[in-house]
Amino acid sequence: MSAAPPAWTPPPPAPPLRPDEERTWAILVHVLPLLGPGFLVPLVVWLVFRGRGPFLEHHAKESLNFQITALIALVVSAVVWVVSLGLVPFLFFGVLVAWFVLCILAAVAASRWEWYRYPATLRLVT
Repeated sequence: MSAAPPAWTPPPPAPPLRPDEERTWAILVHVLPLLGPGFLVPLVVWLVFRGRGPFLEHHAKESLNFQITALIALVVSAVVWVVSLGLVPFLFFGVLVAWFVLCILAAVAASRWEWYRYPATLRLVT
């Protein structure tokens, strides 16, 4: 007779991030959405590093909430632009400028170890 296979045991939890790693990822979670699909970067970082550092978790959730809010604002402003037959483009471009500036401000705050909160953001992920 053969021996039964060993019982499955879950892997051990991942160790906490070092402070420098946590800060680097907190900065990246605010800057990388400027280069690609906005909400995907903070979503992936939050899911991968959840529970490995409160500072990074806070910044990932803040960035995710802000990117979702900015996406909604961009869609609404684009619809207003189209419905007004191109007469109201400043709303769309204003949202883009605010999105860019607030992402940079959040990255700077993360680099200074500050717990940043985006203004006028829907808190969908808590």
